[in-house]
Amino acid sequence: MDTPNISRRQFLRRSGLATTGGALGSVVALGLEPQRVREATVPLDWKIERTKVVPSICPYCAVGCSILLHVRDGKLVNLEGNPDSPINRGTLCPKGAASYQLTVNPNRPTQCLYRRPGGTEWEPIALDRAMDMVADRVKKTRDETFQRTVEVDGRQVTVNNTLGIGSLGGATIDNEWNYAHAKMWRGLGGVFLENQARI
Repeated sequence: MDTPNISRRQFLRRSGLATTGGALGSVVALGLEPQRVREATVPLDWKIERTKVVPSICPYCAVGCSILLHVRDGKLVNLEGNPDSPINRGTLCPKGAASYQLTVNPNRPTQCLYRRPGGTEWEPIALDRAMDMVADRVKKTRDETFQRTVEVDGRQVTVNNTLGIGSLGGATIDNEWNYAHAKMWRGLGGVFLENQARI
C-alpha cells in the first residue's frame, strides 16, 4: 500500500482541521450552538475594559523595561509589558510581571515599624520620624568614622571617605534614583554602595 507523501505543514493543517471539525460536531451534537458558546465566553480583554493606560517603567533591575499600567477608578487593575518598547518589546521577566503585587498585595507593609533597643515588639511610627532617625544615624556614624587621609607606603594619601557605613539598596530602584543616590552617597564619602537586582 502506498503512503501519501505529505509535508509536515500539510499534516498539521489537515489534523488541525479534523480536530476542529470533530470538536464543533461534538458541540452541536450535545445541543450547544457555537454562536451562543462564543457569546457566553468572557472576552480576553475583560480586565482592561474602561481603564486608563499609563506607560511606566518596571521598578526592578536597571534594564528599564517598559510596562503599561491599566488603571480603573484610581486603582491598578492590570499590568503588562509595553509592545512598543524597543527594550523589552512587550515581554517581562517573572519579577517584572509580578510587580503588580507591589501595589495591590494586602500583606504589603504600609507604615514604618520600629523596635527599640532591647525590645521584643515592633511599634508603628510616622514616616517623618523614621526618616529623621535614619538621617541622625547616618550623620553620627559618618562623623565618627570619616577619614581625610590614610597612610600608604609612608606617605599620607587623601581619601575623604568613611568605611564605617554602607548602603544596601534593593532591586526596586530605577536608574534615575540610582544616579541621585550614588551622587549623594559619594558626596558623603561612602564607599560601600550596592543597589543591583542580584541582592
